[in-house]
Amino acid sequence: MEYPELAARTRRFTHGAPRAVTVASDGSRVVFLRSGGPEDPADALWLLDVDSATERQVADPAALLGDADGADLPDRERALRERLRLVAGGIGSYATDPAATVAVFALGGRLFRADLIDGGVVEVPTGGGVVDPRPDPLGERIAYVATAGRSAGELRVVHPDGADILLAGEEGGVTWGLPDFIAAEEFGRFRGYWWAPDGRCVLAARVNDARVPRWHLHDPATPEAAPTEVAYPRAGSANAEVTLHLLDLDGGWVDVHWDRETYPYLVAVDWDDRAPLITVLRRLQQHGLVLSVDPRTGETQVHAELADPRWVEPIPGTPRHLPDGRVLVGGELAHDGYDARCLFADGTLLTPPWLYVRRVVGQLPGGDLLVEGSDGEPSEQHLFRISTGLGGTDAQRVSPEAGWHAGVVGGDVVVVASRSLDATGTRWTVRRGEREVTTLRSLAATPPYAPRPALERVTDRRVPTAVLYPRTHVAGRRLPVLLDVYGGPGHQEVVAVRSMWLERQWWADAGFAVVTVDNRGTPGIAPSFEKVIHRRVADVALTDQIDALTALAAKHPDLDLGRVAIRGWSFGGWLAGLAVLRRPDVFRCGIAGAPVTDWALYDTAYTERYLGLPGDGGEIYAHHSLIELAAEPPGPDEARPLLLVHGLVDDNVVAAHTLRLSAALLGSGRPHAMIPLTGATHMAAGGLAERLLPVELDFLRRNL
Repeated sequence: MEYPELAARTRRFTHGAPRAVTVASDGSRVVFLRSGGPEDPADALWLLDVDSATERQVADPAALLGDADGADLPDRERALRERLRLVAGGIGSYATDPAATVAVFALGGRLFRADLIDGGVVEVPTGGGVVDPRPDPLGERIAYVATAGRSAGELRVVHPDGADILLAGEEGGVTWGLPDFIAAEEFGRFRGYWWAPDGRCVLAARVNDARVPRWHLHDPATPEAAPTEVAYPRAGSANAEVTLHLLDLDGGWVDVHWDRETYPYLVAVDWDDRAPLITVLRRLQQHGLVLSVDPRTGETQVHAELADPRWVEPIPGTPRHLPDGRVLVGGELAHDGYDARCLFADGTLLTPPWLYVRRVVGQLPGGDLLVEGSDGEPSEQHLFRISTGLGGTDAQRVSPEAGWHAGVVGGDVVVVASRSLDATGTRWTVRRGEREVTTLRSLAATPPYAPRPALERVTDRRVPTAVLYPRTHVAGRRLPVLLDVYGGPGHQEVVAVRSMWLERQWWADAGFAVVTVDNRGTPGIAPSFEKVIHRRVADVALTDQIDALTALAAKHPDLDLGRVAIRGWSFGGWLAGLAVLRRPDVFRCGIAGAPVTDWALYDTAYTERYLGLPGDGGEIYAHHSLIELAAEPPGPDEARPLLLVHGLVDDNVVAAHTLRLSAALLGSGRPHAMIPLTGATHMAAGGLAERLLPVELDFLRRNL
């Protein structure tokens, strides 16, 4: 079976692999999701008993649903999965109490509760569809957001006696307990309510999107269906109004107070056994506050300020309280010659400047922290133990093997997810202290080959790159080059993980030298490397791609720079279009998937973070617009062909981007073709992306 078909059937070799791991607070149990095999798309709920190192299935979606269609998701659940980039079927997500005695989840809009101690799963009756259910800290009550009928958008609580009580809700497009679009899409906040540690009240977000512009998405392949109306906050327009409220289970209500006009973005919320902590940002994200909330009055107190003349980049897992009461925040160390992404406790530096901190995983026994970060090699991520004591900074690396490592912690148990170039898939290792207890079993398919990209840093800017040759390549044979890119903020492609190179090896085996470049603006190296793109994304990203390509050709003489193609998706699609239109002397053709062609059509937080407000820098937006470039008639030998691909019901980068680009290309006489993906969102899930590969290959072969 060819790679595209095999990848489509196995969801890129992830069906049957464990994911969504949770560890009980006492380290006794590990809960996770896994489907039944390499071609089974429906994830079930599993539990590992750490003492006996035995697994058992807790909840099987097929058995629970019977003849019902679990794929018929409520619209709000479907939207949340799109923000999470979640394409798995069955149980998409679940939540437990801290001790992991119960787990709750929604399946086909219905609510289920699983007893993780004695076993057994029961359906919990509700008055309507269910999204994002979460048990209270004692595992007794279950809160959820209703999705059906007049209850849609309400935050409700089911009590042990079966009473389904309204906690908060109102009509007029207002939702309670859900993240707004910007929070989920751009800030990684995928939830909208938090139980108090004692389970007596809930801290809930109220989202009013009445001011947000309305867009209408419609798939022309289904003319009988009405368009879907979405509230989309495009650059320069109004955002949703987000407020926070403390809701007692007996009906009491306290508003949380902060200067929402100045700091409209609610980025992060944490509530442990102390007061809640929240992070809020100004609209242009150059200044933010970490606030503690008094749960009795709703008044807030400033614990830290976050500031950067370009933009603030909070560290996931912060803010949080340390055992001694200090507040942990993430920020940058950019003075006295330092250029670091660090952790601070009440303003005191906690991590050494050589450690690029990516995420705070949690707290270890004794009060130390477990942190994900990089120590000089951006293609790798490791786990570090961080001392929280006073007097100096200390970081001890606890993942000795090369590769990309992530962690989950509970009590004295750490579950380590390890990926590398030397092994297939993710290996989940359960460790108690220094001892390895067991691994979570994987049922995923094994890929047909093991790619070995050459990773190296090039140019005076030390830009991370990779080159991948056909497995049958003979030195001295010149190859056309495929520059396979993303290049956008917040994401790396040049990483020491085998799965990142499987599809690229297929391209290489088709006769290309595949090159990937993480230009400035991508994470993993230093704040200055990331933030130099501020208000000049196009110039920096494209310059780095071309300079790196030229530097690689000097080291790899088999790269034929007279035959270079470029392909990318989303930000990478924009970068591919930019390359072909702005530098036809370098790029002979390109494939642009779901590209942002006009940044004035993209969302507020992302676009304004890097380009500013449209009204303050219209020339910046025009400079970054593919439509403006495409409208210019090409000079002699400058009309390079583009293949455009876009999902017609994409609610992130809407199809209007590609349709307007196509019109501009047609108007200026530039050659292009377009593939509309009916029924497809931004993820192009369900094997669509993989089945496009032969079509893309044919396009490149014809045009190179």
